[in-house]
Amino acid sequence: MSAQAEIQQLDEMSKNQLVMMDSLEKIYPNGTIAVKDATLEVGEGEFLCFVGPSGCGKSTIFNMITGLTEPTDGKLAVLQTNPEEARKHNDIAFVFQEHTLLPWSNLLDNVMLPLKLRRVPKKQCIEEAERVLELVGLKEHMKSLPRQLSGGMKMRVSIARALVSRPKLLLMDEPFGALDEITRQTLQDELLDIWQKDKQMSVLFITHNVFEAVFLSTRVVVMTPRPGKIADIVDVPVAFPRHDEFRTTHEFSELVRTISLGLQH
Repeated sequence: MSAQAEIQQLDEMSKNQLVMMDSLEKIYPNGTIAVKDATLEVGEGEFLCFVGPSGCGKSTIFNMITGLTEPTDGKLAVLQTNPEEARKHNDIAFVFQEHTLLPWSNLLDNVMLPLKLRRVPKKQCIEEAERVLELVGLKEHMKSLPRQLSGGMKMRVSIARALVSRPKLLLMDEPFGALDEITRQTLQDELLDIWQKDKQMSVLFITHNVFEAVFLSTRVVVMTPRPGKIADIVDVPVAFPRHDEFRTTHEFSELVRTISLGLQH
């Protein structure tokens, strides 16, 4: 391969990297080292889960990716630019553990909110909101208020609102942590189904549940206690779509064991 061809290949590879972190560090004004020497690349169409003890810097990494807080040191590129610029283009969406829905607005209005704030024409707002509500199985409830919904349904609405802008990068911070196990597993299946329909969107997902991480991920990022470092990145070489039977396989158990041992170091 010629030198010029190698340069072109590297350029194409970097275009497919949605997040590039190099020796990233975050130290808060009180001296707390939240993240230290974190290096990671996230490619187009990946699903990465972050696991680690409370306070190990998982949420801090997400906040740096979204531009809500600035790194103290290191390099960070998001969608081939800096986090602030990436956020301005509405290519990043966030789903929290709490649904943060407006209690006085119906589901359609809640989901349309990001588009309304961008002054998207009303007809397009409605069309896009109905599209994602159908995607999460709630189109028939679009006139309902949040208080009329179960916890799992509220989380579906939060996911729909995040997807309405057609993001390239979806960040999810323990979105299923407060749900019962049956609802949690159902939403895991539905999330994977949604993600597989958009081959270019990447998902970064924080969880304390190793079983959840293995079931969802293409790779699992294992972090150490504070100061948060990336201790290991574990590949999950299992094809999609994944079914409940995967949870009972020897391969699943071994991956859970590997990650659990990594969390102990």
